[in-house]
Amino acid sequence: MTTPPNKATKEVVDELRSETEPSEVSQQEILEQYDRESRVRDIQWRPAAFIISIVAIALSLYHMWTSYFGTPPILQHRSIHVAAILVLAFALYPPLKNATRTKVPFYDLILIGLAVATSVYVIVNYIDIVNRAGNPTTMDVVFGAILVVLVIEAARRLTGWALPALAILFILYALFGRNMPGIFRHRGYSVDHVINFLYLTTEGVYGTAIGVSASYIFLFVLFGAVLQKSGMGQFFNDFALSLAGQTRGGPAKVAVIASGFLGSINGAAVANVVTTGAFTIPLMKKVGYKARFAGAVEATASVGGQILPPIMGASAFIMAETLGIPYTQIAIAAIIPALLYYLAIIAQVHLRATRAGLKGISRENLPQVKEVLKERGHLLIPLLFLIYMLFFSGRTILYSALLTIILTVITAELRPATRMTPKEVLEALELGAKTAVSVAVACASVGIIVGVVTLTGFGVKLAHAIVAFGGGSIILSLVLTMIASIILGMGLPSIPTYIITSTMAAPALGELGVEPLVAHMFVFYFGLFANITPPVALASFAAAGISGDDPMKTGFQSMRLALAGYLIPFMFVLNPAMLLQDTDWVGAISVTLTAIFGVLMLAVAIEGHLMVEVPWAVRLLFFVSGLTMMTPDTLTDLVGVALAAVAVIFVAGKAKKEDSLSIRSI
Repeated sequence: MTTPPNKATKEVVDELRSETEPSEVSQQEILEQYDRESRVRDIQWRPAAFIISIVAIALSLYHMWTSYFGTPPILQHRSIHVAAILVLAFALYPPLKNATRTKVPFYDLILIGLAVATSVYVIVNYIDIVNRAGNPTTMDVVFGAILVVLVIEAARRLTGWALPALAILFILYALFGRNMPGIFRHRGYSVDHVINFLYLTTEGVYGTAIGVSASYIFLFVLFGAVLQKSGMGQFFNDFALSLAGQTRGGPAKVAVIASGFLGSINGAAVANVVTTGAFTIPLMKKVGYKARFAGAVEATASVGGQILPPIMGASAFIMAETLGIPYTQIAIAAIIPALLYYLAIIAQVHLRATRAGLKGISRENLPQVKEVLKERGHLLIPLLFLIYMLFFSGRTILYSALLTIILTVITAELRPATRMTPKEVLEALELGAKTAVSVAVACASVGIIVGVVTLTGFGVKLAHAIVAFGGGSIILSLVLTMIASIILGMGLPSIPTYIITSTMAAPALGELGVEPLVAHMFVFYFGLFANITPPVALASFAAAGISGDDPMKTGFQSMRLALAGYLIPFMFVLNPAMLLQDTDWVGAISVTLTAIFGVLMLAVAIEGHLMVEVPWAVRLLFFVSGLTMMTPDTLTDLVGVALAAVAVIFVAGKAKKEDSLSIRSI
């Protein structure tokens, strides 16, 4: 393909897309196969579709209104949020894969009515509920049982059986735990007590998880929807293409950059893989990357977006609420590990390209940076404004999010390519509410699990068990916690994964003296990596669906690409300076520089290439060098540097020898 240098940016990118993207139908099939949240009804009866749209738009406006003017009493506010979310869940998501998708059947209308009733009951009887706290009436138990069943059913439809099964298991544990052996036995609770605790307190369904969903998460999901409508996704792709497309193996670097940015905003790894990967994976294959590697690059980059500030897929807001610390402290702590993770991926991508002799896309076939910024660069204004509001303004997160949403709509009007009509603004409000359904349903169902953990003290007991099994060894306990976090995160969205792992796995690290923020970041990382860790690596499987390679092998390739990511959490537990905790700038810079060198040495060891092919013995030297430089100790850093020097000298000598032989042969 040859494109005149003066060809318009949009035409260039459209041509690239037309040559690489699969059809919209195949994209949707892949998305639905690995992401249950995408199996949405297409309501054909216009009055019903109109009513659903009105409910979604009204829910978005309600959250925008309460973010500025304040909310009703907490229990009422959260019950409204849950009821509205359940209404949309039962209206939009069929109960079975082969159920009708063109209408809302009568049984779902009944469930919608029951969902509304659970909130109306709380609102109407609020004063009485507060006055009789801990002494539920029969009606309290009836409506509470209805809510619990509705939440579990909605979670089953949107996330599969993993989360509902866990919720049911914990309810059974609350009811029959008195018969459990050993440390997991508790005194036992009646049905009335359990249901009341889960329904009419702020410790169960209406607990912290749904509280954060009803405030921060909803608004940031809405912000992402408005950005999507304005064309931010295309801007990230185009901008990444213009920056890195012409470099060696450029399309893979484009995938890493674009997927990282988008993943930070939308927090949906699988959806990000399918939407961004539909363009980047075929493009990577086009320049010579193997299908498996291309899929793995997209999967690892998409998953990593949720550890990348400033938004981190909204999980950071739950972490802030759980730990009771400012969001900005979490975002700042996350910067260095996230950059190391992406540096490791880009380094491997580059080394793979040099080893295979791959080129980038010729510059004349790429959009120009200036043209991309001219056409859509103004969309960066809301992001920069959000960073300013969150880090420097001193205003609340809710107020900052609200202003940023409004500014995004205004900013989009600056250029024709991004301008939104009033209808498109309403569509963005509708899209935001519908997108928030999956997160909110997951948070509500996680509330059941967390409620039982709080009621029975299960989290403390599990922490004791992990520490006891680890024999007091910090490394062994970290490994056990890592395994527990990955298992708990299998098949679950990132936000409920974090809530579950922070409730059940993080306390074990706390018992070993690990600071709360460090412990929560540790389990957060490994809960996310469940998406690229076989046997249930949903992000990798979705990428394989696009690349056409084996899903399980793509999962293992993703693990290999993300190896540094599996090591980084151990690093910041052993040396919290990497999270900018308990250190000064000198210490932070020192640990960052050694970690960078360590990550690069690991990349060489994994790919087996640096100027020339690296023999296995020398790769082992690079690997040990990388590990020692990622270990928080001056002596190990020096050992790592020495090993790296030996390995690099050997490789340089081999490269010189091969060049000499090549010249002689000529």
